[in-house]
Amino acid sequence: MDNDKNLENNKTPGELPERKNFIRDIIDDDLKSNKFDGSVHTRFPPEPNGYLHIGHAKSICLNFGLARDYGGLCNLRFDDTNPTKEEQEYVESIERDVRWLGFDWEDRLYYASDYFDQLYEYALQLIKKGKAYVCDLNADEVREHRGTLTEPGRESPYRNRSAEENLDLFQRMRNGEFPDGSRALRAKIDMASPNMNLRDPIL
Repeated sequence: MDNDKNLENNKTPGELPERKNFIRDIIDDDLKSNKFDGSVHTRFPPEPNGYLHIGHAKSICLNFGLARDYGGLCNLRFDDTNPTKEEQEYVESIERDVRWLGFDWEDRLYYASDYFDQLYEYALQLIKKGKAYVCDLNADEVREHRGTLTEPGRESPYRNRSAEENLDLFQRMRNGEFPDGSRALRAKIDMASPNMNLRDPIL
């Protein structure tokens, strides 16, 4: 405590103490160890299904601001994976808002939908390796099976289907053979994990 006071007393009048946060600490450590070739590259990934709010503004300032402060880059990547709720009007509005806040993505504008085929191939690999499965539980049932912070989750009755059956179902999902939301691909992780986000999340 006394050392802290002495440090404060040694500052020149008007000099602000150096302020850090855990994100900058992580970036500083990564830069010191030359992780990621010593570069900083962030992204802001909005879903274009509405207008931005104050929480989005914080994320824009954080991601674009960190990239600017460290001489790095920031992508604007639209998470346009739900075409029934997304509009070009929202894309244009988001672009205006990012610029209004003083940032620019330059030539780094991306759309998640551009990578659907690649993501589909990744999903097939996970299924073949037994690390993902097609689940028929509805959203409420998934939530019930997930457990609580103090109780482990329960496995889905569809968790141990064969890779072949999962591959067939997943292909049929892609072909639109089932009603929307009736099946979902889930990662096969650990239903007893203390981190509830790792209890077989929907992919």
